[in-house]
Amino acid sequence: MAATQPPVRRRRRPRRGSIERPVDGRLYRAALLVLAVPLLLAAFSIRQPTPLPPPPLPPTFDSATTTRLAAALSTQYPDRRPGSSGAAGAAAWFAREMKPFGLPTASDTWEQDVPGLGRVRLQNLWAVAQGKSQDAIVVMAHRDDLGAGPGANDNASGTAALIELARTYARPAPPIQGAVESTHTLVFLSTDGGDYGGVGAERFVAKPPITNRVVAVINLDAIAGAAPARLQLAGDTPRSPAPTLVTTAAHRLLETTDAWPRHPGFLAQLVDLGFPFSLYEQAPFVARGIPALTITTAGDRPPPAFGDVASRFHFKTLAQIGQAAQELVGSLDQGLELAQGTASYVWFGTRILRGWAIELVLIALLVPYLVGAVDLFAYTRRRRIRLAPATRALRSRLAFWLFAGLAFELFRVLGAWPTGVARPPNPATSVAGSWPVAALVGLAVVLTCGWFVARYRLAPRRPSEPEEDLAGQAVALLALGVVALLVVATNPFALLFVLPALHVWLRLPLLRARHVLVRLAVFVVGLAGPSVVVASLAWRFGLGFDAPWYLLELVGIGYVSTTAFAITLAGAAAASQLAAAAAGRYAPYPDADERGPRGPIRELVRTVVLANRRRRALLEL
Repeated sequence: MAATQPPVRRRRRPRRGSIERPVDGRLYRAALLVLAVPLLLAAFSIRQPTPLPPPPLPPTFDSATTTRLAAALSTQYPDRRPGSSGAAGAAAWFAREMKPFGLPTASDTWEQDVPGLGRVRLQNLWAVAQGKSQDAIVVMAHRDDLGAGPGANDNASGTAALIELARTYARPAPPIQGAVESTHTLVFLSTDGGDYGGVGAERFVAKPPITNRVVAVINLDAIAGAAPARLQLAGDTPRSPAPTLVTTAAHRLLETTDAWPRHPGFLAQLVDLGFPFSLYEQAPFVARGIPALTITTAGDRPPPAFGDVASRFHFKTLAQIGQAAQELVGSLDQGLELAQGTASYVWFGTRILRGWAIELVLIALLVPYLVGAVDLFAYTRRRRIRLAPATRALRSRLAFWLFAGLAFELFRVLGAWPTGVARPPNPATSVAGSWPVAALVGLAVVLTCGWFVARYRLAPRRPSEPEEDLAGQAVALLALGVVALLVVATNPFALLFVLPALHVWLRLPLLRARHVLVRLAVFVVGLAGPSVVVASLAWRFGLGFDAPWYLLELVGIGYVSTTAFAITLAGAAAASQLAAAAAGRYAPYPDADERGPRGPIRELVRTVVLANRRRRALLEL
């Protein structure tokens, strides 16, 4: 007869409300019910915009002439970097090509600090076809390049198409064609610095040289590539061009190319709303409430300059996009009032999901976390757990992270980081990938010294009690809730990067008895949300391992606002306290009897002085 096996003792789950299980899971799950209404509203907010009808006249776009013009510009002036002699020659060439059309032409010349180029002279040129209305439709293309190749596709193709589109409205009209009189005033704009973050477009919209009210913008950029037509919609703020403008452009491209144009996917558009960023020239217009989009054959990143020659043109694509652009102008001219303004939305297929509905869903997802964090805070108060030492510890961490931000700004003032206009540098330029190693090492040294000062109050002096660990986590989680509310006040779409960390880290107080590797793994999983920004820059924009430095560069030149930078630093302070607790290295701020008679700075000076004295004594021996 086999021996009786002893009963297996099952691991008992900690009692609800105990120190091992302080977060009320039922309350957290009940708070998820608030999602029902926002999700229902989001479902009902989905709609299909109606495109404007095509113009009555067929397109007269001459692709052969456009190809000839693009080849001439890229051959005669292969190096059109802003401030170069080639850029000046290209500007004069554009003016000569526009002169026979009899359209009033003007220019705007200014000097600008451009990251990677220094202070250079730039010039925008534009021709105006006066219409019955003073409201203006802007058709634009940048004529500069990176200087690494002839820039035939990027962007001699767009510049040539711009000239060909202007020919339709020539005064006097060509013998074989009557002059077309538009309802709206048309502005044909050739910008400088387009390959350097849209410097010329930013100049035009920030300091408008025309008195007309701009009501729509069509940007042509690299339209002769091998890839299908694509629309770029992102702005410098969480806005999108009018849905009617976008769907009209898509239908005009569908009619000429027999394919629906590509565009950033659902998640990519959400990321662009949460972290507004674009390398194309529609971005500054959209940020200021002017509906604008870019038609291109490139991806989220402009095409490479190497090998960009006219012999590699895809003539069929150039002709199709040119015809679509001409018909789009005609559609807007006869029905633009239906396509004005900007809004926040995500475009998928032929439908859009309203931005306000997405914001409601994101805010509703924040509610369960806030309920859990506040309930945890109330639990500590009921158990009479002291929170003051944990609050002071968080204050010390916040002081360190603010010190890190000030140190970064000081290095910027000293010229350690690239400087210039607050526009995103082209990822293909040297400034985007050349890490200033010496400056970064210097910043690391300064931050290390600052950390040693802060660590004096944060280093564990004794094993912490479970209640002290819980207090540190509760204060940090509550602080993250405040940070999330600040995010809501500035850009609710940015909750996309915050919510994963909040909901994952809310489980950390339940894992105190688990192995340190388990706790650290949960903490690292929570970092997935904030990492989306870096991953987007690395993958979508082809920056790879240069993405972290590029993000710091955007902060340094001011493209990322100071407010967003400060909120990020505050979130990092709270996250670092949770990281210390997960690693078993958290210690509450010491009481007066646990601290030495000297503060951290005095103690550091004393340590250095005593070490120097010991070194001298050894030398004397």
